[in-house]
Amino acid sequence: MEPSVFAVIGCQHGHIGSFIENMLGMGYRCAGIFEEDGEDPGLAMSLSERFGIPLLGMIDEALAEEVSVVGCAAVNSRKIDIAELCEAGGKHVMLDKPAVTGRAGLERLRGIVSRGRIELGMLLTQRFSVGVHTLKALIDEGALGRLVSLDMRKPHRLNAAARPEWFFDYERSGGIIQDLLVHDLDLLRWLTGSEIADVQGYMAKTILPEHPGFYDAAALNARLADGTIAQLYADWHTPAGSWTWGDGRIFAVGTEGTAELRSQGDPWGSREPMLLMSSGMEALHLVPLRQPPVHLYADFANRLRGEASVLSGEDVLLASEAAVDADERAERIVRV
Repeated sequence: MEPSVFAVIGCQHGHIGSFIENMLGMGYRCAGIFEEDGEDPGLAMSLSERFGIPLLGMIDEALAEEVSVVGCAAVNSRKIDIAELCEAGGKHVMLDKPAVTGRAGLERLRGIVSRGRIELGMLLTQRFSVGVHTLKALIDEGALGRLVSLDMRKPHRLNAAARPEWFFDYERSGGIIQDLLVHDLDLLRWLTGSEIADVQGYMAKTILPEHPGFYDAAALNARLADGTIAQLYADWHTPAGSWTWGDGRIFAVGTEGTAELRSQGDPWGSREPMLLMSSGMEALHLVPLRQPPVHLYADFANRLRGEASVLSGEDVLLASEAAVDADERAERIVRV
């Protein structure tokens, strides 16, 4: 039997390359890549050449009857439009993050998920990373005792000259909270097993006055329904000379121990993820990392078969809702 067929609509972020590679690796066949008029075709052309996939001239070709799944890394504000086109055509869809850029898009996303006609996924990759998977196992097993707080840091390198113009447009990109912290808002729910009850915070603008809607740092304080507190931080200030694109870290404090996840490792040691833990019984030590049982794309394929999954459409909706709420409530600080 011929494997299922997928297509791609929108190639505006390199994340879509991982989607293509993994879908092909699972035996899917790609019908082609469609990029909308007016958008930079460079990535689409590069991926077409890399994987030997045809470029499509019309969006209808990416929604042809044989296609069952669509991957989408379009301009952020366009993703919800494409998701609705996929729903109308009965095509499951995997979106790069963020799925939406504001309240209106969120309500449309809510409609897709609630109707349940298609499966909707998003590239919330961190649930499937070896470090975060191991940290969740520690928390679930009670190795830290009762969880008290989570602190997540997500600095990024900007490389502004290489970014498309729409990236700096708040209406089209959604801004730093929805673009970056949607990952961490999802992890809050997953790591704690509790819902986000309240979130407050700030967005700061300290650079690029020529892009008035672009904010380069964000800090959030959150409270989970079970009483866990959290602090989330992201910025676009990792220096060009840094050893990594972003020294991401998660700090977990429990009543019986603490843990620190260094997502990119350590500049003076291993560049692989490192999870450190200490408790009343054990000195600071490296925790052996555990491989997740599935990767993001296999998990999505499980959903398509009606099997249990780590990430659901409801999870995508709730992470997106938390990001929209946080963005709307954040106080803006302008220093340029």
